[in-house]
Amino acid sequence: MYLIRDVFQTKPGKAKDLVKIFKNVNQYMPKEGLGTTRVMTDVVSSYWTVVLETEVESLNYWEKMSSFSQKPEVKEIMKDYMTLVEGGHREIFKIEE
Repeated sequence: MYLIRDVFQTKPGKAKDLVKIFKNVNQYMPKEGLGTTRVMTDVVSSYWTVVLETEVESLNYWEKMSSFSQKPEVKEIMKDYMTLVEGGHREIFKIEE
């Protein structure tokens, strides 16, 4: 099992807008067989940080998920999200059980 965190640094005051987009997209993720998915915001980190955290069974499965963002309903929700973002990074962790 792997934990993938996409960490976004939004433009000032835009974190809540990005959270709304991710929450709307989350409704489609269980249909794709994704494990637990969470949207988180910073408490003591850099201002306006939003994290999309997802669990997947394998990295191969996660790579196949790249087509998820091309689904028409997801593409429509995500169409302008990059206008809210200044930068970010991805973290991938293997869950040791």
